[in-house]
Amino acid sequence: MSVAVTPRHARHSAGLMRSIYLPRTADALAFAMSTYGIPLLVLATTRSAALTGAAFALEWIPRLAAFGWAGSVVDRRGASVVFHLASLGRALVLAVGAVLLHLHPSGAVASVTVMVLAAATGVLTECSYIAAETAGAAAGRRAGARAHRVQAVLLGIDQTATLAGPALAGLLLLAGPPPMLAVITVLSLLAALLALRTPPSPVAPARAPKGRPGAGLLTGWRTIRSLPALGWLVAGLTLSNLATGLLQAAGPVIVVAHFGRSTTAVGLVWSAAAGATLLSVTLCRFALDRLGLWPVGATCAALASLVCLAAAQAPDYLSYLVLVAVLMAADGGMTVVLRTLRSRLIPPEKFGSTLSATILILLLPFPVAGVLTALTPPDELGHVITACAALQALGLFCAFARLRTDPALRT
Repeated sequence: MSVAVTPRHARHSAGLMRSIYLPRTADALAFAMSTYGIPLLVLATTRSAALTGAAFALEWIPRLAAFGWAGSVVDRRGASVVFHLASLGRALVLAVGAVLLHLHPSGAVASVTVMVLAAATGVLTECSYIAAETAGAAAGRRAGARAHRVQAVLLGIDQTATLAGPALAGLLLLAGPPPMLAVITVLSLLAALLALRTPPSPVAPARAPKGRPGAGLLTGWRTIRSLPALGWLVAGLTLSNLATGLLQAAGPVIVVAHFGRSTTAVGLVWSAAAGATLLSVTLCRFALDRLGLWPVGATCAALASLVCLAAAQAPDYLSYLVLVAVLMAADGGMTVVLRTLRSRLIPPEKFGSTLSATILILLLPFPVAGVLTALTPPDELGHVITACAALQALGLFCAFARLRTDPALRT
């Protein structure tokens, strides 16, 4: 077959490293550094626990607001275009923020700058993430029988970035806010340039449906309601995410203000958690083959509930780090169960809309956690985390008790 009649997307199959993996690596590292680094930046700049929690909420609220239309924009304009523009926009915003913080390292200008950075990077990162996910899914479809290998590499890239990003952000912040923002800017620019190599979607953008982005979310919500097993599991994990989100939002305050550690120590907590999660996901794959979905999910749920209650009363930094790592490892096991269950239950023709609705529901607790952190005095955070951990335990217990005899988790 001559090159002239070969489909354009087929010619990219041999260049996954340049067209998919490298752009995803740069974007994932920028994603992790901005998500965990911006709240650290707010705390270092303002010394305010309330503003740190507010910044965490500002990161997530625009992401949730963008979730309904970002997918539609990717469908209409193509993943590579949105990936390029979102990464480029994030680089420009971060570059301006770095200059402003260099000129005004403290005061009202610095406070406004870091809060705007939290909101702007949140929505731009969400757009680049959805575009990268779409490009990765298209690469998997083009790979045919080797699709699982593509997805395995992409998952490894994401987990590695989550492992390295928080620690790197905390380390760079020791040199000051501008150097940290400069590194994220360079990574965003690199992602924008590499995104130009990302192959276009096989479906022409002009054929994608326009308008009514909420219609897909409504379809997804109806599908979740029609699948009780999926609905119960999503409900339990949503309550669980409120507790884990609160630990993430309050992490800078707890580690820096309560334990007296540096911002680097905050990054190490979440890097250790990412490493534990990666190990947990690997082990759960073998456990699922031998034990099935319900035993693995119920065990992870019980472990997460107990560890979260203990983390709220952690006496020192080391025990806090270990408990958070174990908590996120257990949460990773439950995520594997959720991914397996939804792949079994969701009809293929409704998978995309239901997946979007599921992710949106699971992310809703994160801005709530930021608001709770902003409204709670630092000395009272332990009590709020304990209350959320109790709510997590109740939600997971009800969910897995309801699912104990469900055939979907017994197959």
